[in-house]
Amino acid sequence: MKKYFITLGLLTMILVLAACGQDTKSTKEPQQSSEQQQTEKANEETNSDGNQGNIASNSFFKLFDGKIDHIHGVGYVGNQNVPFFAAHDGLKVYENGKWYQTKKENNDYMGFNATEKGFYSSGHPGADSKLPNPIGIKSSTDNGQTLNNISLEGETDFHSMGVGYSNNLIFVLNPEKNSTMEAGKYYRSDDVGKTWKQVQAKGLNDKIMGLAVHPTDANMIAAAGEKGIYLSKDKGETFERIVDNLQSTAVFLSKDSLWYGGYNGTALLVKRSLTDGSEKNISLPKMEQDAVLYLAQNPQNEKELTFVSFNGNIYQTTDGANNWNLLVKEGQLQ
Repeated sequence: MKKYFITLGLLTMILVLAACGQDTKSTKEPQQSSEQQQTEKANEETNSDGNQGNIASNSFFKLFDGKIDHIHGVGYVGNQNVPFFAAHDGLKVYENGKWYQTKKENNDYMGFNATEKGFYSSGHPGADSKLPNPIGIKSSTDNGQTLNNISLEGETDFHSMGVGYSNNLIFVLNPEKNSTMEAGKYYRSDDVGKTWKQVQAKGLNDKIMGLAVHPTDANMIAAAGEKGIYLSKDKGETFERIVDNLQSTAVFLSKDSLWYGGYNGTALLVKRSLTDGSEKNISLPKMEQDAVLYLAQNPQNEKELTFVSFNGNIYQTTDGANNWNLLVKEGQLQ
């Protein structure tokens, strides 16, 4: 059963990534009906109420009630106390029990990483975007309204990328040769993409499901692979496999802990101390033939965790995993 699940999971990921790799820029933006325009106007009026939250009062967002699928990352962007979800059709945000989406730059975001001031991402341009395809690496400090060019615009779409929440170190696995990098090699940038250094990544001989950079310690990088969990303490030059014999599915670094998801017949989530290596199993909601795919912790509230599963479910806890709320079931808002 384990082999079947993982094969199915990886195949699903390959199909999703392939679909998201299509040239979305050539697609024309659909025309809005008068009813849709009226709905958007009503949303703008609703969002003008600053008491509803930062996102609700931001004119760049509107209410969302559609389906969320092809999610490629989750994080607490700009330390705003709410989770952002990077989807193939733009950013989605969950705030105070309501869902919002960006009005423009609804790009196919890949390799998404939230940071203290905003986010970094790669991917492909959306129908309303003038960005080249692929978009390379972009950053934003205004929720995606403005996308700043970091590196390799028009050359590469990075699916595997980690960025430190506060230190902004960028660590990537380059999928294909470009003007700066060789294919299949690991690179890091210590100066926000101005220069890149190829790293040996010795010990990281595995198929990688996820990368994470420590929020403040730029030396520490973690990776989730088919054979286990890996940790580097020298900016990716060498990695030690600290968890063996586990099909790992997700990895996340907080200030004092390494969080990782995996599958061993059932889904699991583990919190590992970066000080002494002790581990604590985190209670998960009932999940059948599913596992944690993307995970984020609210930097303003360590008891709040949000994760996306392989099957397109989104769960959130605000009490340290004693209780989980199902926000999205197989793409459908709950």
